[in-house]
Amino acid sequence: MVHIVGAGPGAADLITVRGRDLLAEADVIIYAGSLVNPELLNYRKKECTVYDSASMTLEEVVSVVEGAEKEGKMTVRLHTGDPCLYGAIREQMDEFEQRGIEFEVCPGVSSFCGAASALQMEYTLPDISQSVVITRMAGRTPVPDRESIVSFAAHQATMVIFLSTGMLGRLSEELMRGGYEKDTPAAIVYKATWPEEKTVICTVEDLEERAKQENITKTALIIVGKAVGQTGYERSKLYDPYFTTEFRKGLD
Repeated sequence: MVHIVGAGPGAADLITVRGRDLLAEADVIIYAGSLVNPELLNYRKKECTVYDSASMTLEEVVSVVEGAEKEGKMTVRLHTGDPCLYGAIREQMDEFEQRGIEFEVCPGVSSFCGAASALQMEYTLPDISQSVVITRMAGRTPVPDRESIVSFAAHQATMVIFLSTGMLGRLSEELMRGGYEKDTPAAIVYKATWPEEKTVICTVEDLEERAKQENITKTALIIVGKAVGQTGYERSKLYDPYFTTEFRKGLD
């Protein structure tokens, strides 16, 4: 059996209880060493074998899993954040299915949630933004034209941009070309929930400059939109004393 486990955004205690328990049971752990907090390996049992997938190909990962299966061992494939986002898990699951290897996915806390926590931010503020666009800039991995930064920027929703810290000048240009004003609030969150976490509040126009000032070149999320400012929103209807819900009668 293979368990694809979300490690959470960084802090070792932000893995789910289920994920932690699976790590403790695993005979083999294959973890994304370039991204996952190594402290999570402290949950493993002494006799567990650990592989760092940062230097492995898909074929090598599958080979390790196949070997473990033949020996009746349980494998945890540990991915950063929640594996459903930029985790390259579909190709692994396809390989497992072709080989008749059972697997399941244990969700994790995504780094975009960790970034909001670091900023003490709510992404979906009434009358400001009720949608969150999770995307990335096109790099070595292409992005479909219909999902370009320019096209998403036209919606003026809250945007969370992964894997783009090395392209901030171009990102700013595309955001403004798509419709964001140059002074639209933005934030850079470096290594959310890690001990070295750093948050930078800025604007769309000065993303690149502020990142250079803080020496941030990778492992950061970019958040863009009026919601970053956390002002000018309307009070939620859910807790409005004059709003009737299924559970209470509103005041007249």
